Amino acid sequence: MITIKICIGSSCFLKGSSELVELFQARIEKENLKEKITLQGNFCAGKCNRVGVTISVNENIYTGIIPSGFEEFWSNNIKPLL
Repeated sequence: MITIKICIGSSCFLKGSSELVELFQARIEKENLKEKITLQGNFCAGKCNRVGVTISVNENIYTGIIPSGFEEFWSNNIKPLL
């Protein structure tokens, strides 16, 4: 099981976390991955960045993720775990 936590604190919210949540939800549904991926919101992860959102995948933390970088993030960090 893969656990993806997207920061939805105020700073990340302003940088696109809600859009990223929607992108992840759509991809998980489209690829029928509900049994393999748990998607969660997470309040401030303490890794604020000037650009983008903080996302953790299992125990790995990624900062600066922006909605336009979703495809690259998915390909590099999620797809290899499936």
